[in-house]
Amino acid sequence: MKRNITRRSFTKAGLGSLAFGLAALQTNTSKAQILGANDRIRCGFIGVANRGGQLLDAFRPHQDADIAALCDIDRKTLSKAAGENGSPLVCEDYRQMLERKDIDAVVIATPDHWHALQTVDACKAGKDVYVEKPLCVTVREGRIMVEAARKYKRIVQVGIHRRSSPFLNDMAKDGIENKVGHVTVARCYRASNMFPDGIGKAVPAEPPEGFDWNLWLGPRPLQPFQATIAPYKFRWWDLYSSQAANWGVHYLDLIRWQLNELGPSSVCAMGGKFVLDDDRTIPDTLEVCYQFGNRRLAIFGQYEACGNPAIATDQNGRPLGEVEFRGTQGTLYCYNGKYTVVPERAGQFQAQGPRAEDVKGVGPGESEMQMTTLNARNFLDCMRSRENPNADIEIGHRSTTMSLIANISLTLGQRLDWDVEKERFTNSDAANDLLHYEYRSPWKLEV
Repeated sequence: MKRNITRRSFTKAGLGSLAFGLAALQTNTSKAQILGANDRIRCGFIGVANRGGQLLDAFRPHQDADIAALCDIDRKTLSKAAGENGSPLVCEDYRQMLERKDIDAVVIATPDHWHALQTVDACKAGKDVYVEKPLCVTVREGRIMVEAARKYKRIVQVGIHRRSSPFLNDMAKDGIENKVGHVTVARCYRASNMFPDGIGKAVPAEPPEGFDWNLWLGPRPLQPFQATIAPYKFRWWDLYSSQAANWGVHYLDLIRWQLNELGPSSVCAMGGKFVLDDDRTIPDTLEVCYQFGNRRLAIFGQYEACGNPAIATDQNGRPLGEVEFRGTQGTLYCYNGKYTVVPERAGQFQAQGPRAEDVKGVGPGESEMQMTTLNARNFLDCMRSRENPNADIEIGHRSTTMSLIANISLTLGQRLDWDVEKERFTNSDAANDLLHYEYRSPWKLEV
């Protein structure tokens, strides 16, 4: 039965949950460690707007999962989500949720700069975690998150939902290079024409009533509220996110996965605010080139002043793919559970004729929501089996790292050499200084 909560009952519920939590602090042992096949999994959701709402939709179809608790720093958003989901618990501070013994797992869909703290704290509290991409905002945060998951023996699934696509898993097993030969270049792009206004401009102001701006900022420096930062436009501010991470991590993970690469050996990013006069602190135009050893290049482009497809299109102008794999025998275009192969033809000085099978639109097609729901299902299954999930924390960390080191290259205006094993730059101390930042007091990231 759905229930609508008034501001008074909302406040009472929040205070009541805090009192309960303070009286019931738990150890690292939780119900999640002893789940049986017939146990229902009680999930708490931290951040319930935008992507958080989509994750609620992705978990709701699974009959063995209960939406047991909701958390958000915006009372209006929280009240709306509680009314739609009949939640028995609501709170504004995620730590109240973690203190409850009756919560088995948390689903984190907060702004990127919060992911590390909330994931590590959840692991310490004995909760399994589903955390949205991008995993974090610094490389060091990501490694600490992996360490916490392993130390406390937690299942941590990252929201890189393509990892749970049956079709893409089959494609990875078959091997792209068996279809198109050695891939020397993989390309992916995010194109959206935001000219002329971009995210707009806003003056510092008081936050909306019921919106805890100080808690939203968390470990980042204190600054006045702006409507062009929160609740969603933070993705265009480098303190809180970036589009290289927001969009790039999906595609770069697909490239890394399908080509069996741990990470790049070097990165070079160029771009800037070329035309948009808005409040953003990230580029409106960006291109990043990665090199994997001596084997291949990967290219990610962020075009926000021109939105036409950057990858080949069909006769109707529809993109053939999100990601392009250019091989010696053919080029494979991959898009939402389908792929197309265009055979290569012999070039200069070579014997003529096609080199690969001409393949058009193979695959069932899978929507973003379908893949997200499958990713949630895999997380719930792994909570029982204690096996690593499809988008395990280490996978999410490695793929997010690709985006983060691109931002560092852009900041310094330098091609950077990357030691993928040590997770350090080998040709720039200044770049290594940007692998983490000092948190605002009293927040601390400790395993």
